[in-house]
Amino acid sequence: MSKMIIVSNRLPLNIGIENENLNIKPSVGGLATGMRSVHNTHESIWIGWTGLTEDELLPETLKKVNTAVEKENCIGVPLSRKDVDLYYYGFSNKTIWPLFHYFTEFAEFKKEYWDAYCEVNQKFADVVVKNCKNGDTVWIHDYQLLLLPKLIKEKVPEVSIGFFLHIPFPSYEVFRIIPWRTELIEGMLGSDLIGFHTYDYERHFLSSVRRLLGYEINFNNINLNTRIVKADSFPMGIDYDKFHNAAVQHLSKSISDKSDIQQQLDKHTLSSPDIKLILSIDRLDYTKGIAKRLYAYEYFLEKYPEFQGKTSLVMLAVPSRANVDQYQIMKSEIDELVGRINGKYASITWSPIWYFYRSMPFENLIDLYTSCEIALLTPIRDGMNLVAKEFIASKVDKKGVLILSEMAGAVKEMSEALLINPQNYEEIADALKKAIQMPEDEQIERNTIMQNRLQRYNINRWALDFINSLNKVIEDKEKYIAKKMNTSILNKITNTYKNADKRILFLDYDGTLVGFKDKPIDAYPDNELYAFLDKLAADPKNEIVLISGRDKDTFAQWFGNKNYTLIVEHGVWIKSPKESWRLIQQMNNDWKENIKPIFEFYVDRTPGSFIEEKNYSFVWHYRKVDPELGPMRANELKYDLTALVANHNLEILEGNKVIEIKNSGINKGRAALYKINNIHYDFILGVGDDWTDEYLFQDLPAKAYTIRVGLKNTLAKYNVDTVNDVRDLLKKLSE
Repeated sequence: MSKMIIVSNRLPLNIGIENENLNIKPSVGGLATGMRSVHNTHESIWIGWTGLTEDELLPETLKKVNTAVEKENCIGVPLSRKDVDLYYYGFSNKTIWPLFHYFTEFAEFKKEYWDAYCEVNQKFADVVVKNCKNGDTVWIHDYQLLLLPKLIKEKVPEVSIGFFLHIPFPSYEVFRIIPWRTELIEGMLGSDLIGFHTYDYERHFLSSVRRLLGYEINFNNINLNTRIVKADSFPMGIDYDKFHNAAVQHLSKSISDKSDIQQQLDKHTLSSPDIKLILSIDRLDYTKGIAKRLYAYEYFLEKYPEFQGKTSLVMLAVPSRANVDQYQIMKSEIDELVGRINGKYASITWSPIWYFYRSMPFENLIDLYTSCEIALLTPIRDGMNLVAKEFIASKVDKKGVLILSEMAGAVKEMSEALLINPQNYEEIADALKKAIQMPEDEQIERNTIMQNRLQRYNINRWALDFINSLNKVIEDKEKYIAKKMNTSILNKITNTYKNADKRILFLDYDGTLVGFKDKPIDAYPDNELYAFLDKLAADPKNEIVLISGRDKDTFAQWFGNKNYTLIVEHGVWIKSPKESWRLIQQMNNDWKENIKPIFEFYVDRTPGSFIEEKNYSFVWHYRKVDPELGPMRANELKYDLTALVANHNLEILEGNKVIEIKNSGINKGRAALYKINNIHYDFILGVGDDWTDEYLFQDLPAKAYTIRVGLKNTLAKYNVDTVNDVRDLLKKLSE
């Protein structure tokens, strides 16, 4: 029976050792909480690091730890202290983390970090491969394991792999800075489904794929030729009921049942009822913009002095990566800022900032969420920001105001909050003033909308949507696999071929018999191609037809003396062996002088593109154009040509990195029918690789064997992966 394998850097367990006794508790946090329902409702195992290094454990203690985590349906990945220092604190948090959050000045590109990252991803892969089989589903999480999908797919190709990135994916111009950018993208593309919090992150990823690797992308489907990878956005939710119900229970507690912090907050409210509490909760991280938030709050007190003594910023900074230099410097800066602002504005009865540098248990978080009227969350860059969602979910009476950075992923779902630019102190100060003075009915209206949305799209819905999407990708994959050439289909084709007395083979050229080149003229036939085509053509039972969009002069030069039939320019010209070229039907090319300036205009605007002029068509090639610019210009060109098509009885063909305009009604399908008209063939084969060949697949008789190169949606009966697969088939037939 298939199972779910969840993989993350850390297991969802806090493991403590005291006097050789193990203390294991479930972790609290977005990923651990969100995936717990998946872990509990599926037959699943969770693979990750235990948090304890091999160096600090005796063999017998390590055995105890492994046994204990297995009881929780978890499996530990053994890491050394060196692994953690170089892979986690090194490459993960000194290279990927700052760069993906646009803090390029903090990114370090050390070879030893990268080597350790590769080694640890391989360690994870070894554990996963040992515990999975074909048919299982693997869901990998976050930036520490970007190489893992490919490492698993190479060993267990039929396993379904989902990957979710919990931090932003940067724009191509930032991502390209990483020396190992291609390896990271290729690692992620080992997945079947890649998830991001927002469409912006998804778009950045697809841009990097296109620019770095040049894969064809149709909407959010990446064609790797051998398989399809889908990228999509899934905004991570929270356990809404957990926070909302906890807030309800919190408000019904008696004084004696309340926590010490809540009792202190209540005393403060009674003694200073006019003071508004502004909540700030973050991990201590430079991406959170905590120092800028403090400067903005100071500016607010200066700009609106009437609120001095009327507001207090309750700031909880949770310790994070305390052994990383930038974090130590940042903590010193924040400590100094808090001290300076408090020293500047505080009075005997009022402190502008309450500063907590520590973690707080869930109960105390609810104390803060329910007691503070305003939340001020101003990250410089944030993948999601679940604190914003937790704050809103905890507002039982729907009163309260959320001020949120437009740089947080959560902003896409929380547009009813007061949105600010975290770099704009003026805007933050004005937002604070607006929040303090906002009427209660407006607060309730805004928060009701956000609560309803968060309740619908909670953490369980997020996980379910991702799994359903992954299953859909696998279903689509199976449709392709059903058409994929296998030994059984190959034997069927060869047997039919052997038993046939009259055969015809329609073969496209570029992308089918030869690979694509930057310049079409460079894709000339090689000796191996001539050899097996000549062998096929020498059989008196065979008729070989090369059917291409190429111009007749080029094909005459390459194949004019061969015993093949040549059909070129998508069905305009035909040449039988030892005969002259003739038009399949009469056409005119008077329209060309009106169209040529349009093509020339696009060549001038698009570096790397060029025009190919044929007898009855123009072709705009953009294979060498920037992968982002090329498709955009192609769409513009198609739009500009559309108005002319109907007036001149023309049609537009879109091939592989080409736009071609030609006389309407001429295509490979009609040309093939012209060729086989009133002739009985026992065996018909049609092979092609792009959209123009779909006419051929559509018009050939039902008994024909039709094959498209590349894993694409097609009218052809079968798919093969590459040009080499086509050549192997033809060589097999020629034997």
